[in-house]
Amino acid sequence: MSMFDWIFRRKRDVTPSAESAPPSVPPPPDPRPQQQAPKAEPQAEAVGDPYSASEFLPISRQEIVDAAQKHGRLLATAFQFGRQSIIPPVSDPRTEIIDRALVTNGLLSPEELNEIHRVGEEYEKVRPTEQGMAAAAGLAGNAAVKAYREAKERAKARKKAESAERKKARAEAVRRRRATDVIFLGRGVSGRLHLRMSDEAKLTALGLPVLHAPADVAKALGLTIKQLRWLSFHTEVATRTHYVKFQVPKKSGGVRTLAAPHKKLKAAQHWILGNVINKFPVTEAAHGFVAGRGIVTNANPHVNKAVVVNLDLSDFFPSIAFFRVRAVYERYGYSGSVATVLALLCTECPRTAVTYAGTKYEAATGPRGLPQGAPTSPGLSNQVARKLDKRLLGVAAKLGLTYTRYADDLTFSGGAELAGKIGWLLAKVRNICREEGFAVNEKKTRVMRRSAAQVVTGVVVNDKPSVSRDEIRRLRAILHRAKSEGLDAQNREGRENFREWLAGKIAFVNMVRPDVGAKLKTALDSLGERPA
Repeated sequence: MSMFDWIFRRKRDVTPSAESAPPSVPPPPDPRPQQQAPKAEPQAEAVGDPYSASEFLPISRQEIVDAAQKHGRLLATAFQFGRQSIIPPVSDPRTEIIDRALVTNGLLSPEELNEIHRVGEEYEKVRPTEQGMAAAAGLAGNAAVKAYREAKERAKARKKAESAERKKARAEAVRRRRATDVIFLGRGVSGRLHLRMSDEAKLTALGLPVLHAPADVAKALGLTIKQLRWLSFHTEVATRTHYVKFQVPKKSGGVRTLAAPHKKLKAAQHWILGNVINKFPVTEAAHGFVAGRGIVTNANPHVNKAVVVNLDLSDFFPSIAFFRVRAVYERYGYSGSVATVLALLCTECPRTAVTYAGTKYEAATGPRGLPQGAPTSPGLSNQVARKLDKRLLGVAAKLGLTYTRYADDLTFSGGAELAGKIGWLLAKVRNICREEGFAVNEKKTRVMRRSAAQVVTGVVVNDKPSVSRDEIRRLRAILHRAKSEGLDAQNREGRENFREWLAGKIAFVNMVRPDVGAKLKTALDSLGERPA
């Protein structure tokens, strides 16, 4: 729709009249002489106005038709969509026609048109050009990018400073905590160090020292936190360990590796043994390393029995892993952190020496377990084997048998009726031991009847607790010949401490047969002291 059509449509909407609708074709000429419209009175021209009042004289219908014929295309494209922000200048011929049409139809007054064109001229003075707008936009964009980068750099620097401050604070906190606490003791064993609440009621009832955290353990042992961490830290490869290893021959052949703890660790283990482990309750079947019990009390229940069955557990101490030891301490009320530290102090990995890049290392060949040679191992093994003892006591009660255990030595005894149940008993014991994490050494399983010597932990139990006759005769012979040949001449096996070995043998006899042992001890003492 052209501006010309819009003007007349607007006029019809505002002031309806018969003459307002433009005909679709020019009207026929009027035969009557036309009378010219009286000219409007000239108005005073406003200073600075683009139009004078005389230029807004009414426009006749014929002038509009003539203008349409002359400037039809110009009028049709006077105002296109997207150009609403531009006020047409007064120098444009289209503008004059449109302005007169607006005044003629009463849509605007000459004063309003003057004001519109004045605003248009002012706007043209300040309206930016496309080049200026592009330049301004470029400058604004560069400024925005620069400001964004500067803000980003400031934010980055702030975050970096905050991160450095946090890192510094964390390092300081870790340093302070490391000096007063233990929060990590190696991979795979530190999962319960965050537990710091022991069961005081349970500990007090058993007469155990109340310890909640590793710092309490260090204080009780007389160690610093650094020393406690050093003694209990778990590592699979180390340049040095806390144990001295050596081998001793086995009675059945082969060698047994023993691990003796160094002085500081040994002192800590002795404290744990005396103040903690020895106060744990034990089963009635356990006789090994229990106060008031021993090899004799372990053998006495099997005296004068028709059948005695003895089994041995393979690798008894090493098979008791760190996690089972930690569970023992937790069972009696200690927190996860205290139980972890105590278990680490009492366990060690089996290791082998390796050399890498010219440096010697001790590399772990298996999981942590109870070392043979640590003073805490026997007592802890009794605690780990509590469930095993209870289940085997149940089996013995079911069959009417007697059951005792001395460390890894299991003994059952009964009457003649046991002879027909030995196969079932052995199978049942194997299954229970396997379920409890132990294995029976089949080579050492023995079934002893009264027709031969029935030996339980070195004590003969056929009729009464005694020592083998051959052993007593051998000791008497050594002491008799020593009177004339000297004691050192009797050391035919080349033992390093022959006198101490002989004294130990006599002490064992004295424990089982005090009457015989006393005579042997008197004979040894009569030989005089061993020369320095």
